[in-house]
Amino acid sequence: MDKKFIALMILFFVVFGVFISTTLLNGKIGNFARASTETDPSSTTSLIFAWPLTATVGDNVDVNIFVRNANNLPLDKKQVKLVTSLGLINGASESVSESDKTGKVSFVLSSNSIGIAELTAFVNGNIQLSQKVTVKFE
Repeated sequence: MDKKFIALMILFFVVFGVFISTTLLNGKIGNFARASTETDPSSTTSLIFAWPLTATVGDNVDVNIFVRNANNLPLDKKQVKLVTSLGLINGASESVSESDKTGKVSFVLSSNSIGIAELTAFVNGNIQLSQKVTVKFE
């Protein structure tokens, strides 16, 4: 009889422990093992700006990218690659730079031919920003 009582008590405490942990933690156990979203760049909240949007052939266009996380907070030390369909970025067809403490990365776009340059940015090599910018060279 003592062995049956001890087995039932152990079973009770195991079931009670599982019940309490699922009730109190409410699914937060997975957050302990998951990577923090604070350091993951977001393709939807990150921004890309270019000025001016219409430029003369040979002029420089300033392009600024702001790397943000899902909570719209700036992320530093993130690799940002900017690719263009027309012209040169910092003297090449694509350029890579690292974000500063405000999440900002600056590039210079120029073109020696008339047309529309479509700018696409990638963060950490694999996250493409959902926003694209076009610059018209006349």
